[in-house]
Amino acid sequence: MPKCWTNSKPQQALLLIAGLLLGCALLFNSSAAETSQPATPTETSSEVRTILSTDRTVTHESIQYPAGAQAHLTAMEIVLQPGQQTGWHIHPVPLFGYILEGELTVDYGPSGQRIYRQGEGFAEATNQAHNGHNQGQKPVKILAVFMGMEGVQGTAAVPSPAR
Repeated sequence: MPKCWTNSKPQQALLLIAGLLLGCALLFNSSAAETSQPATPTETSSEVRTILSTDRTVTHESIQYPAGAQAHLTAMEIVLQPGQQTGWHIHPVPLFGYILEGELTVDYGPSGQRIYRQGEGFAEATNQAHNGHNQGQKPVKILAVFMGMEGVQGTAAVPSPAR
């Protein structure tokens, strides 16, 4: 340490005062910066789009949740290659479907056909035979969310309906 800093009381007092003033100035500047500038939010804002809000299936059935066992939710990604079909089946539990990619044609027998395209959601028919078919040139990807109960399969194969 330089000799002048340790031997002179007036110089020590000046250094102490200068240090205190510098510390106060730094503290004041950081406090002023915190209060004068609004906090910048992080990128947490998001866009929300309602895909589906309904109490009816695509074939106008009332959506009924199964009862009698523990509730069980299953989400699956289903991929159908061009020309591939699901086969005739029913869903004994409510099912939300969402087309991630491609286009799906569903035959509901006497209730007609529907085409679902990428970005569309639907409440699939329950207990009504239907068959999905990829008639396009690219794979179709479907997100299927089954709202069922333990011990009950979300899909059951059935024979094609009479026309």
